[in-house]
Amino acid sequence: MAGIHAYNIRKRFGETQAVDGVTFDAEGGEIFGVLGPDGAGKTTLFRILTTLLLADEGEATVGGFDVRRDYRKIRNLIGYMPGRFSLYGDLTVEENLRFFAAAFGTTVSENYELIKDMYQQIEPFKKRRASALSGGMKQKLALSCALIHQPSVLFLDEPTTGLDAVSRRELWETLLKLKRRGLCILAATPYMDEAARCDRVALTMNGKFLALDTPAGIIAANPQRLVAVKGPRMPALLRSLRQVPGVLACQPFGDSHHATIGSEVQLAHVSAQLEMAGFSGVTLTSMEPTIEDCFIALVTRGHEAHA
Repeated sequence: MAGIHAYNIRKRFGETQAVDGVTFDAEGGEIFGVLGPDGAGKTTLFRILTTLLLADEGEATVGGFDVRRDYRKIRNLIGYMPGRFSLYGDLTVEENLRFFAAAFGTTVSENYELIKDMYQQIEPFKKRRASALSGGMKQKLALSCALIHQPSVLFLDEPTTGLDAVSRRELWETLLKLKRRGLCILAATPYMDEAARCDRVALTMNGKFLALDTPAGIIAANPQRLVAVKGPRMPALLRSLRQVPGVLACQPFGDSHHATIGSEVQLAHVSAQLEMAGFSGVTLTSMEPTIEDCFIALVTRGHEAHA
């Protein structure tokens, strides 16, 4: 099944290199996640692949069509949900959906089955203007409009930003069903915990892909030893941890600190050093790194390489 092919894509805005040599393939029946913070180049990459922006260098195809030569064909076969709500606020839910269906030469009834799971949740509000919807309902309407013409490739630029936990879960459940229908789904997100829902993920920073693999593959490729540290006076504990010999890096994560330590370092040594610094009752637990830990490690190594 045709998906996305991108090779050495580059885009610069003045002095800013927004996309820097990005290469990847995504196939039908796959959720490909592009994970990174704001300013990492995710939106620029999406705008290039959806034919809204021309790359300075490189080549790309979507659904087998070239993004430069065949942009009209690509626009008919993709669904695109941008990061900012971009539907017509003065139209109702129902009117927005009918408009987008008509724009692609179809009807809501013809493709209702494809959007049924998502749209049924907002259908009771179909007479309400889109501008008056809650954040979660706006996202559900935007996804419904992106799907109403049965696209084969779906671009979602941070679709869960600002959503509550329930709405986020519902949206991802819908994406998993769409994946099983054979859609190629490219989803950008700043939320590292959403990586586990993707078949493959690219960790991106400053326009570059730092790593590209399955979530399990990215974690397995991280050779560093990680320890979760909990104790009293957490801010002060963080500062002390960073001074302990053998602790290579340490970052706060929720109710604990994640410390990267050398392979030869004993946990008892770290504990003893913290006691000498005035901390008692500290617990240290070996743990498997998360995607976020791997991302921070990659960024840290990149900074050290350029230091």
